[in-house]
Amino acid sequence: MKNSIKKILFIGLIIFLLMQLYQPARNLGYEQDLTANFTKVYNVPKNVETILRTSCYDCHSNNTIYPWYSYLQPVRFFMDSHINEGKENLNFSEFGKYSKRKQENKLDRIAKQIKSAKMPLSSYTLIHKNAVLNTTEKELVINWINTLNKNE
Repeated sequence: MKNSIKKILFIGLIIFLLMQLYQPARNLGYEQDLTANFTKVYNVPKNVETILRTSCYDCHSNNTIYPWYSYLQPVRFFMDSHINEGKENLNFSEFGKYSKRKQENKLDRIAKQIKSAKMPLSSYTLIHKNAVLNTTEKELVINWINTLNKNE
C-alpha cells in the first residue's frame, strides 16, 4: 500500500515537472498600436488612469504584469484563460478600434460593473489587494465616465 502511494506521488511529481516545460507567450503587447489605447482616445485624468491600470489592465489590456507564480502550471493556464476572457470583453489597449457606439457601451458597462462591485473580480483582488477599489476610487471612475457620457 505504501509503495503504491509513493509511486502515485512520484508520477504526480513527474507530471507536474513536465507541465512546467509548457510556457506559452505572455500578454506583453510588444507590437501594438499605441494610438488605440484608451488613454489616447480619451483625456483620462491621471488619478483615474492609475486606478484603471492598477485594478483593470492586467486582464483588460495587452500588458499584463505577471506575478512570480505565473511561471507555474497549471496556475498559468488559468491566468491565461482569465486574461483572454477579459480581453474579449474589454481591451483598453484596443479601445480606439471599437466603434463609437461600442466605446459608449463599454464605458457604461465599466461604470455598472464597478458600481455593482462585480469588477475587479474577487478572485483577482484576493491576491492583488492593491486592486481593490475603495468608495472614493469607485466614485472617481464612475463620475468621470458619467461626465464623459454627458459631453458626448
